[in-house]
Amino acid sequence: MTGDLCNPQEWAERPLQHDRAAVLGRIAQRHEMALLHGILHHDPEQRLAIGIHDASPADFWVRGHIPGRPLMPGVVMIEISAQLCAWLGSFSAEIGGSFMGFAGIDDARFRGQVVPGDRLIVAARVLRLRRNIASFATQSWVGRELVFEAKIFGAKV
Repeated sequence: MTGDLCNPQEWAERPLQHDRAAVLGRIAQRHEMALLHGILHHDPEQRLAIGIHDASPADFWVRGHIPGRPLMPGVVMIEISAQLCAWLGSFSAEIGGSFMGFAGIDDARFRGQVVPGDRLIVAARVLRLRRNIASFATQSWVGRELVFEAKIFGAKV
């Protein structure tokens, strides 16, 4: 991926534009799988959104991955990013009002770790929207460190 989708330091202390309840109003995941905790920024013209996940010692993955040294599994980073993509896609005429399911991932890279207590800043930008499928560029940071990036595909279900 070329360049950062945002400067994570710019968003580290910003208040939420949309809280968890607003997120849940646009995506289907619930209970332990509601991993997108809020939206810091949404720019419809740029087709860009920036969200957060606050990793907690009580998160479902902590007890078993890895005992004594909990690390957020890569699949959880993917899911958080996919939820932000679904949230962003929900504003488009092509996807809006429909459930967007995970359809694929390309060029995934895990570049750092996320541990309980970290705030994960997640950015997603629409690359392409069609009738039933969308592609997004995604990146995630802890502090200034890029920890994950990928291209995510979603399908209207």
